[in-house]
Amino acid sequence: MRFACIDIGSNTTRLLVADVEDERLREVAARRHFTQIGASLDPNRRIPALKLAEVAGLAGQLAAQARELGAREVAAVATAAVRLATNGRELANAVQAAAGVPLRVLSGHQEAELSFAGASRAVGGIDGTLAVVDVGGGSTEIAVGTAARGVQWAESIPIGSSVLRERHLCDDPPTSAQIEAAHAAVAAALAHVDPPPVDVAAAVGGTATSLHVLVGSALTRQALESGLARVCGEPAAGAAATFGLPVERVRLMPAGIAVLCGISDLVGPRLKVVAAGLREGVVLQLARDAA
Repeated sequence: MRFACIDIGSNTTRLLVADVEDERLREVAARRHFTQIGASLDPNRRIPALKLAEVAGLAGQLAAQARELGAREVAAVATAAVRLATNGRELANAVQAAAGVPLRVLSGHQEAELSFAGASRAVGGIDGTLAVVDVGGGSTEIAVGTAARGVQWAESIPIGSSVLRERHLCDDPPTSAQIEAAHAAVAAALAHVDPPPVDVAAAVGGTATSLHVLVGSALTRQALESGLARVCGEPAAGAAATFGLPVERVRLMPAGIAVLCGISDLVGPRLKVVAAGLREGVVLQLARDAA
């Protein structure tokens, strides 16, 4: 059966269309648009009217594309920036009107559980405890559990690539002092976080998958520091051309890498890039509900 997920995040709005059979997922189509809701919030944490219209219109287009591809059901979810927004309900109403589906604003715990569900299926064959780390634009989720028992511990930390970049990494490329400030902010945000011991750790989300292009799938601390140095070695436009990445993503990567550096010190084993997470978890949930 074919299902689709529209994921409205703090930095990007994405579509995944996939077939599901016996808990196995096969991607049919994927789309990504940098809508940057988090950066658009005004001092009162409101999403501006033009951004509301932009995102709702895009959701309508993505829903139409999913249906044209034969999706039996389309789900729409939103994460940290919409959780934070004081007019998130306006966006939900606009998305439902444009796309014909309700917008589910996920709690941090729900986001962590769905990311874990998607990543754990993609990793497969894990003996022991798995940590799934999802660095988003407005928050970072860590979920720990097993494939058989699901999530046993989860936490959502209110720091992500967009938030950190806006607060500390203003220059292009960031200065060494700004990078040090970002690392300090991450350390402060993670000071209270104490996950249980894990055997394997997976990193999902835009920063992790983009890092794969620079340093490969094994995100050791050395690899993370190498990736950070490479994206900060020249202005974002130049680095984007060098590495074949969207310039919007390159601007966010120093902040996302700083978060991953802090988390790598918490989870112990080296982080491995996994190209599945929240959207895959939503699609799997749709398939289970339809069975």
